[in-house]
Amino acid sequence: MSQFKELSIQGLWKNNPGLVQLLGLCPLLAVTATVTNALGLGVATLMVLLGSNIAVSVVRNHVASEIRIPVFVLIIASLVTMVQLLMNAYTFGLYQSLGIFIPLIVTNCAIIGRAEAFASKNAVLPSAIDAIMMGLGFMLVLLVLGAMREILGQGTLFDGADLLLGDWAKGLRIELFHVDSHFLLAMLPPGAFFAMGLLIALKNTVDNKLKQNQAIEKGSIARARVTGTVQ
Repeated sequence: MSQFKELSIQGLWKNNPGLVQLLGLCPLLAVTATVTNALGLGVATLMVLLGSNIAVSVVRNHVASEIRIPVFVLIIASLVTMVQLLMNAYTFGLYQSLGIFIPLIVTNCAIIGRAEAFASKNAVLPSAIDAIMMGLGFMLVLLVLGAMREILGQGTLFDGADLLLGDWAKGLRIELFHVDSHFLLAMLPPGAFFAMGLLIALKNTVDNKLKQNQAIEKGSIARARVTGTVQ
């Protein structure tokens, strides 16, 4: 349980691929104009990350160290091809919307990084948990970024959800406010840079506040011990 808790904290917050490691920024900033695009890319990345970590963990003792990186890339490329074909078959509209950024998952440093840094050195179960938490952390950043940009850009949430979930999801679209013309800065990549900077600044502020609180608590405990010793 302690390992599961530590992996969860690392993936979701302390070592988040998007906010801390700053990996996979190209698709993260390019396709998060809507929550639907963000969710589609996030799920695809999570599936590839989970499959690659499990596969790398299984073969880690059977691959020579000299060729491990090409083998890892081959595994990731195979999984991305499978995801791409599935999206082409079942979510064609979203597949067209995401475009080149689906095959570019192969070059996502977060995936190859977890394969090299963790899965190649650990058993299957911890590797799977690490992949799930890192993938969820990355997807949460995508979703928050997509929500910020979609709300500011066009005043909606879940626009185009039917592209990912089917015709029934058209009812999920929420119009928060009506806009006569879209706010292009929020919808274009420069707006994504501004939004990403705000998210990173918010995380750093929270981390600093937590550190200050911990320092105050430690100081209080130390003073209490000194007082008790004197008495």
